[in-house]
Amino acid sequence: MRLNIIAGNWKMNKTNEEASVLVKGLIDQIGDVENPRVVVCPPFTALSETAKLLKNSRIYLGAQNMYAQESGAFTGEIAPSMLLTIGVKYVILGHSERREYFSESDQAVNAKVRLALKTGLWPIVCVGEKLDERENGKTEEVVGGQIDGSLDGLTAEQMKNVIVAYEPVWAIGTGKTATPEMAQEVHLFIRNRLRERFGDVADETSILYGGSMKPGNAAGLISQPDIDGGLIGGASLKVDDFANIVKSA
Repeated sequence: MRLNIIAGNWKMNKTNEEASVLVKGLIDQIGDVENPRVVVCPPFTALSETAKLLKNSRIYLGAQNMYAQESGAFTGEIAPSMLLTIGVKYVILGHSERREYFSESDQAVNAKVRLALKTGLWPIVCVGEKLDERENGKTEEVVGGQIDGSLDGLTAEQMKNVIVAYEPVWAIGTGKTATPEMAQEVHLFIRNRLRERFGDVADETSILYGGSMKPGNAAGLISQPDIDGGLIGGASLKVDDFANIVKSA
């Protein structure tokens, strides 16, 4: 049985005070929701305060990144153990913005995934193709390569704790639209690729959609057989929008 997950990626938004207001609003509306599982991923600076607020709710806490070392002289970086000790359960890894703006390779993502699992965090591993790759018919080549590289060396047992998120970068802020059927096609490809590499655990792996999911399109996307929820960006910054997505899942 696959877990349905709605995860909110706040990106570089919300001060501590703003985060508290948002979290309290979410707790009021969806704090007792068990299915789908709800995850919020604030910026690092708001994690501790958010953890305190979420303590008596059913909402899980996630982080947006981590470093692939347990400790040491890595100025500006955050170790997975630091996240775990303040109550973080999930961590987003390999997001398209990290890959583009910070040149994160599949190998770098893989190192983070391995350490996250070793530490006891559940990684949300992001994959997805750009517009030119889509238009040149390279979706499966690109996404398949990212899956192979980012999840290299993992066992089927480890994959039970991995979530995959498909981000069609070509459909984010470009005016292009991914229909539920188009998204399902890639999600099915991802699941089949996981099955080739890891066997039947692929049927238990949650695959989230990360292409501008909003209240108006969430139900149609989540109704697809291989879409198990969403990784939500902009809509996660508004209480009503995020709550409505959760309620439609």
